[in-house]
Amino acid sequence: MIPSKVKLVDVGPRDGLQNEKQVVPTEVKIELIHRLQNAGLTEIETTSFVSPKWVPQMKDNVLVLAGIERKAGVRYAALVPNMKGLEALLDMPVQLRPQEIVVFFAATESFSQKNTNCSIAESLERIAPVVAGARAAGLYVRGTVSCALGCPYEGEVDPAVVGRIAKAQRDMGVQHMGVPDTIGVGTPRKVQAVFEQVLKSFELTDVSGHFHDTYGQALANTLAALELGVATFDASIAGLGGCPYAKGATGNVATEDVVYMLHGMGIETGIDLNALIDAGQFISEQLGRPTNSRAAKALMTKRLSA
Repeated sequence: MIPSKVKLVDVGPRDGLQNEKQVVPTEVKIELIHRLQNAGLTEIETTSFVSPKWVPQMKDNVLVLAGIERKAGVRYAALVPNMKGLEALLDMPVQLRPQEIVVFFAATESFSQKNTNCSIAESLERIAPVVAGARAAGLYVRGTVSCALGCPYEGEVDPAVVGRIAKAQRDMGVQHMGVPDTIGVGTPRKVQAVFEQVLKSFELTDVSGHFHDTYGQALANTLAALELGVATFDASIAGLGGCPYAKGATGNVATEDVVYMLHGMGIETGIDLNALIDAGQFISEQLGRPTNSRAAKALMTKRLSA
């Protein structure tokens, strides 16, 4: 049942960079996106339309999208948390807009209140018109459920709860649902239990995994999802992105590590691993720190010793 081909969505330019304290110049973000698409990524999460008061790193969203040299066959995505964000996106010329928006919900009431200042039910009500507006504008809509595998405030999450939120998303018109392990506490059997619930509402081709490596489980969890036939996964170049609830944790699984594993399994990704490593090295140098990708570190060492 393991798929022979997998699509990776690189979330580094958005999810990876959004919590960086240092200002990342717009031209660096654009160059990173160019390097990712040239390495073979066909879906890239580029930026977000959130209030610059809360996420100042993303205040150049329009400039980033306007600066990208669009490549045929690549879909560009942006996080849109509310109607104000969607309105700002739709104010852009059509040719500069992303083709996809990402909306998010939470699996627990505590996380929903902390993250969006409202209950789960209220968040569903708030996002429904965003989904409708985006669909009417011809945008593809991807949804996620934060903390699907564990919450920093409430601990264990019942897979059935994630399943109910998945159904609510499907009912409002969300076309694809991601299952994020936001704090990286998930383990393989838990991953499979959550996907089994989500797959009651979404087709196998319309779900994806988003795993953080806080406890070193991200690749194992990717394999667990692969065993169910899941063929789309989020990952972040150079392992960009931390976990705000676990000090010092690496957060997002590195795209390079996922590609190395998939290629080792004979699974096609369409990605050039060497070019991907170069992209990771580029952004790591810009941030002034080493990559978080173990595969990249090992292969870079091998390059130097060749």
